[in-house]
Amino acid sequence: MAVGGGVGGVYGASHDALLQGQRTNLARYWATWSGKPIGLVSLLFVVLLIVVSIIGPALQTHDPLTNNLREVLVGPSGDHFLGTDPNGRDVYSRLVGGARISIFIGFASVFFGVSAGVLIGTVSGFLGGVADYAIQRVVDAVMAIPGLILLLAVVSVLEPSLTNLVIALCIYVTPRTVRIVRGEVMVARHFDYVEAARALGGTTTRVMFRHVLPNVMAPILIIGSITVGQAILIEASLGFLGFGVPPPEPTWGNMLSGQNRQYMQSAPWLVLAPGIAITLTVLAFNMLGDALRDILDPRLRGSK
Repeated sequence: MAVGGGVGGVYGASHDALLQGQRTNLARYWATWSGKPIGLVSLLFVVLLIVVSIIGPALQTHDPLTNNLREVLVGPSGDHFLGTDPNGRDVYSRLVGGARISIFIGFASVFFGVSAGVLIGTVSGFLGGVADYAIQRVVDAVMAIPGLILLLAVVSVLEPSLTNLVIALCIYVTPRTVRIVRGEVMVARHFDYVEAARALGGTTTRVMFRHVLPNVMAPILIIGSITVGQAILIEASLGFLGFGVPPPEPTWGNMLSGQNRQYMQSAPWLVLAPGIAITLTVLAFNMLGDALRDILDPRLRGSK
């Protein structure tokens, strides 16, 4: 019995210590984010937006694709929270449906574009020499083309679609990520722990991805957060110009274009709803990136 009690006591003490450690971590995280109220609000807004994009169909009150010519340009009401468009489609339901597409495009393009940029930038910055020179000349050539013109050219060649829009945004995001990651890696490769790993016989690949890359993750996370907002804004711009996801799929960009532009003055809800959604979303991602920079960069921690 004494042995059993002793084991139970040790287990109980270990469990209490684990709970105490978890409470300490939560308290530390809360203290960190509570010091950045704008960043915390932005984080909560982004989380809410992601939840809305996931459960969007359950929140829609009408079919966002079905035309109803009996309810054309109806103002906001109990049945249509944000009114209807020139085809009688519910603006609120289309706004919710557009959130799913915008969030998907933003995260997908950033995931693939930043991943490619991190890989190429790490190799370029760590190896240097001819490989770095060749990679950077290609990056310079791509970045020399104005972003909107590059995107319009790629989408025009590939034809507008959800997949092709993500590919175009990846081509836009990758070289900008390469440039930033390369600079961080060129600094990190001269740190003492990297030299020690090399002295212990670590291969180039192992040192590059095991020791250098994890220590430049902070700027990568910041880049990703800010770039999601940029990608959503670019998708909306392309949709407004008619090069986004083809109708009748609802996106925030094409809700501002087409017939809706003809009724902006007589039916302002057509542009206010998607315009405010785009503005708040881009602002939230930018403010979140700014907060992450302050939290993750030890040189800025506690400076604001």
